[in-house]
Amino acid sequence: LVNHVYFSPDGQWIASASFDKSVKLWNGITGKFVAAFRDHVGPVYQISWSADSRLLLSGSKDSTLKVWDIRTQKLKQDLPSHADEFFVVDWSPDGEKVASGGKDRVLKLWMG
Repeated sequence: LVNHVYFSPDGQWIASASFDKSVKLWNGITGKFVAAFRDHVGPVYQISWSADSRLLLSGSKDSTLKVWDIRTQKLKQDLPSHADEFFVVDWSPDGEKVASGGKDRVLKLWMG
């Protein structure tokens, strides 16, 4: 089951978040599969791109929020987690802030 699909702002990438605990990356021009990011241990609910399309944010039922570097195709950073699963994540248009909300009824904001 795919939970979320999102084109990068530059149109070069498509990312998907899935119940199989992965974030998958596709070429936005050809549709060809590129990579799977598998560091989550629970279903991934939502993803969000940075404005420059270089970083991808993912939030999961495992209560973790992860930042992926698209150039290296590796985990760049684990952000402090919520007390329970994440449902929504977003990146600010200026690329300086990340926001998340979850089952713990808390909205968190991280400054870059």
